[in-house]
Amino acid sequence: MSEAFWFNIILSLLILNFLFSSILEYINDKSWKDKIPDSLKDFYSKKNYKKAKNYKIENSRISLLSSTISFLLTLSIFLSGFYGYLSDYLISQSNSAFIQSSMFFLFFFFLNTLISIPIKYYSTFIIEEKYGFNKSSIKLFFIDQIKGLIMSILVGGILLFCAINLYQIFSNGFWVWLWVGLSIFIVFLNVFYASLIVPIFNKLTPLENGKLKEKIEDYSKKIGYSLKNIFIIDGSKRSSKANAFFSGLGPKKTIALFDTLIENHSDEELLAVLAHEVGHYKKNHVLKGLFLSILQVGLMCYLFELCSLQNQISYALGAEIPAFHLGLIGFSLLYSPLGLITGILMNILSRKNEFEADNFAKKTYNGKHLSLALKKLSSDNLSNLYPHPFYVFIHYSHPPLIKRLNALSS
Repeated sequence: MSEAFWFNIILSLLILNFLFSSILEYINDKSWKDKIPDSLKDFYSKKNYKKAKNYKIENSRISLLSSTISFLLTLSIFLSGFYGYLSDYLISQSNSAFIQSSMFFLFFFFLNTLISIPIKYYSTFIIEEKYGFNKSSIKLFFIDQIKGLIMSILVGGILLFCAINLYQIFSNGFWVWLWVGLSIFIVFLNVFYASLIVPIFNKLTPLENGKLKEKIEDYSKKIGYSLKNIFIIDGSKRSSKANAFFSGLGPKKTIALFDTLIENHSDEELLAVLAHEVGHYKKNHVLKGLFLSILQVGLMCYLFELCSLQNQISYALGAEIPAFHLGLIGFSLLYSPLGLITGILMNILSRKNEFEADNFAKKTYNGKHLSLALKKLSSDNLSNLYPHPFYVFIHYSHPPLIKRLNALSS
């Protein structure tokens, strides 16, 4: 396939992807209804409901601004041939493929950071502050950004180094070894996320002895599930929003409850949320999700090798000399349609898993308490009660609140 073919394909995908996502955001914004659902009238006053609507609109605007800037920048870089120009320049300066690729990606990484940080700052200290969510200080905000930058560079650098060496050693068929390496990394991250990654940004404190812990222990005995690693995470130092998550495998399985969740919910509601999280483990959702993620990474590695072997893609990006990093850029630009499809399939499965976890909590504990917790979370977080069905189909990993409440009440 010719250079012109790949150039036109990449250009078309860039434009179509931006238009599709923008139109989808637009129809989702217009789907908001004036009527408060009957099941939530006790949790949303007219003032609070309007506040939720305005919060959604302001977030959509900043999201549209961010995506538009990103699209225009990527389009400009692509049309100008700057990807290729920068690659050729770096190749002329060093014989090391790792140095060439690392400098190439560092340039665009820092460029993206310079654009994204002001938008994150505005979102945190203007929008989140306006609606009473932000609890972060400017100092903490920039410390988080620096930590994120360092982690991204270190982890990205290690993965890039391994990928380039595998490419140089195995050439054809290197995707298999890359898949194996990334699979090990994904499993490692899943097992040790709560113990290694979370503490970099947050403090995890074991749940103290008391009535809540006693109730949790009684529940764990009832269902035959060991609940030893239950932690409180200090989410309140950044936001008043509440959440909970399950992480880890085997002896490393961990349930983390945000301190904001503890503060705003009764013991019964907290136990219902915890029962939902346990449901994910008991239903093997974590292992199934891990398995599917590894399969998806395998597909991506295979397609990446195909792109890396197509020198015409490097030429379409403006280069005179094909390079590993240009194959990776080309792959990232070409993968969007397949990425959309796999994302939709994963979201369909995820929504199914959420219903199953809700039902597990209903059967093993109490569905009414879970419904009450979900209503409070929705109201406190100013959630969108009327997302457009097509937007849900494309983007939502969790079912809309109304559907979850209907399932719990049936």
